[in-house]
Amino acid sequence: MPKRSYLLLLLFLLFKLVFHFLIVNPVYDLHRDEFLHLDQANHLAAGYLSVPPFTAFLSLLIKWLGGSVFWVRFFPALFGALTMLIMWKLIALMKGGWFAQVIAALVFICSAMSRLNMLYQPNSFDVLSWTLVFYVLVLYVRTGASHLLLWLGAVIGLAFLNKYNILFLVAGLLPALLSSSQRKIFLNRYLYGGLLIALLLAAPNVIWQIRNGLPVIHHMKELASTQLVNVDRLGFVIEQLLFFLLGTLVWGAALVGFVTHEAFKPYRFIGWTFLFVMALLVYLQAKPYYALGLYPVLIAFGAVYLEKVVSFESTHHRRLALLWLFFTILLTVGTSRLIFPVVEPDKLGRLMNADTREMFAKWEDGEVHDLPQDFADMLGWRELTALVEKAYDQLPPAERKHTLILCDNYGQAGAINFYAGEKMVPAISFSADYVCWFPVLDSFQHLIVVGKEPGEDVRNHASGYSEIGRISHPLARENGTGVYLLPGISPEFLKKLKQWQLKEQASLRAW
Repeated sequence: MPKRSYLLLLLFLLFKLVFHFLIVNPVYDLHRDEFLHLDQANHLAAGYLSVPPFTAFLSLLIKWLGGSVFWVRFFPALFGALTMLIMWKLIALMKGGWFAQVIAALVFICSAMSRLNMLYQPNSFDVLSWTLVFYVLVLYVRTGASHLLLWLGAVIGLAFLNKYNILFLVAGLLPALLSSSQRKIFLNRYLYGGLLIALLLAAPNVIWQIRNGLPVIHHMKELASTQLVNVDRLGFVIEQLLFFLLGTLVWGAALVGFVTHEAFKPYRFIGWTFLFVMALLVYLQAKPYYALGLYPVLIAFGAVYLEKVVSFESTHHRRLALLWLFFTILLTVGTSRLIFPVVEPDKLGRLMNADTREMFAKWEDGEVHDLPQDFADMLGWRELTALVEKAYDQLPPAERKHTLILCDNYGQAGAINFYAGEKMVPAISFSADYVCWFPVLDSFQHLIVVGKEPGEDVRNHASGYSEIGRISHPLARENGTGVYLLPGISPEFLKKLKQWQLKEQASLRAW
């Protein structure tokens, strides 16, 4: 790698890592999904109701490192930086120059990818996995080294353990390769060796799914009925263009290059994969961000195509490219307050108008709100934990360990467990994976309810009842969530609770 390219790469990687610590205002808490993923470290298994097990073991590493917010932010930023590194190497592999690499890196940073790499979710590693799959295939096409197909299987298997989304890519790659000049790959026995590696890596999670009645089917049905039903197919396509703003020119150039550029002819299967996967996602009414893994490879090829065909060696063209990059950065900076939680929520709420709310604050329920959903999901959690601690402290010290903290949803339970740490007993919920993490209920004497006010059917089983407080932040998604203390809970209620748990667990099984 030329010295200039190497130094530029180091600068971009360093910026990428630091950038994600600067774009989150400290007034925000972690995101509700992050709490669930972090709590999985305390319940290691070969599978979960919500995600495969990779994130849980990463959460265990974060726990070993001290469990601070720094490490929670670090790993998605790292996966984003590694994705950018693979793009950089793809461009070098295609004989692109440093200017093409700079364009690709800036487009990657000035896009929805940075929003994705902001949160500790499986999505950042998912995008990295898709990019690695394409990189291995491109390297195989260029070198013909069959052993690379074994690595291809390893990447797909590991990606499966992170997020089932990788199956969309596999589903798109199969017809794309079969319909391209690379169909001879199916005659290579190493491909089937790679398939075996992928199956071996995926096997523990597949076995777990089967033994637990395939809860992934329940999860997908619930997702389809509560969230995907609100996805508009035309909106899905439009959002693909908004993900990269002016950077759309670069990945769009890749699609043109696959058709017109002779040097890209062996890699046309990438363009076909893009079309097949997009068609599948549109048909399934998938969330728009499910497709983000397709873009890093397109950005890399698009940057090379623009460099070769438009000829950035021309002074005039170089100036036009620099002007375009300037406006790309300017547009990102101008919209950064809406893309990233960089300003305080109250101020952001005042800044947004009807148009920006329609564009940035339309939630999964299909309704327009005052803040982007991710931002609203990052508010109120420390306040909630303080209320639960207040309720907990009202109980006699010797009896606190016999207290059950029951929450309405996984975000509440995860936030309490994260911020309270070992100061209290772990919170539980009938939501998501927490329904499988109930302790033995026989010895509990007191109940703290988090969420909606408990009804008479619950209060009648306690010797007392008091409302401790409610989340007061008006822009928090959990605004109004209450904390209620019910001391002296009866054994009959605990028996009912166990019955409800077993019923809920049974409903998660596909058979």
